[in-house]
Amino acid sequence: MEEGPPRHGHAVAVATEVFVAHRNLLFTVAYEMLGSAADAEDVLQESWLRWAEVDLETVRDGRSYLIRVVTRQALNRLRTMARRKEAYVGPWLPEPLLTSPDVAEDVELAESLSMALMVVLETLTPTERAVFVLREVFDVGYDEIARSVDKSEAAVRQIAHRARKHVEARQPRQPASAAQARTALASLQRALETGDRQAFLDVLAPDVVYIGDGGGIRQAALRPVVGADRIVRMVMGGLAKSGVIPTAEPSLVNGMPALVFRLDGELDGVLAARVGSTGITGLYYVRNPEKLTRLGADTVVVRS
Repeated sequence: MEEGPPRHGHAVAVATEVFVAHRNLLFTVAYEMLGSAADAEDVLQESWLRWAEVDLETVRDGRSYLIRVVTRQALNRLRTMARRKEAYVGPWLPEPLLTSPDVAEDVELAESLSMALMVVLETLTPTERAVFVLREVFDVGYDEIARSVDKSEAAVRQIAHRARKHVEARQPRQPASAAQARTALASLQRALETGDRQAFLDVLAPDVVYIGDGGGIRQAALRPVVGADRIVRMVMGGLAKSGVIPTAEPSLVNGMPALVFRLDGELDGVLAARVGSTGITGLYYVRNPEKLTRLGADTVVVRS
């Protein structure tokens, strides 16, 4: 990285202006690589410290340079997060973000942010994830990605191909529209509120997978639950045992329809879903309170 002596005054103001102009994009890049808004914010802070020392006269394209810095910091952070996840209690799900309707209108961005795809990205290596995100979501050129991940362009092309095949094998493109997803979640919401087991079953695909994330702080299934019958028994049994029916509020989370649940007015969790031609094929319930801090206001995410 081209670094020079500390700068002050006008140079710092220019550096700040460039960084702020791209901040939402840089946050989105970091979040898609990490699945954690808190870690993405840390990466932006680390990236700013490095950017503040750069001689801007050596930078031809501020956007590309900043993406490169953020990518390198995110790769470092991914490796430290891997150790945290090894000690995590139960499944680890991405930190949900409340997003605005314009994110949902950008189908490619919404799909890339969806809980279902973010879960699949967790199965890639750090470098594969960085290459996939930069190429598939942000359309960064192979030459620039190569500089960001310290690989040859030929190697990056191979990594991109391998990562794309890996993702497509585990996550076919979303066959249901946002409207269909909203309808499915509305049916699920009614089934839960009325205690209608059959209606709950009817909205689920037979091979649906449920993943809960309580982080060891709140109760959640310690491993994925597979199959509509098993999921309905678990959820309905839990509601009957507690004697309390949570209220559900339809929301847009990570660009996709979701339900935000509250118990006695207190935030309990976020339920995101993947909807296919046979019904809901994936349910993702984040209850860990440390991951529910981004639900008070929309988070701005962009692709450019």
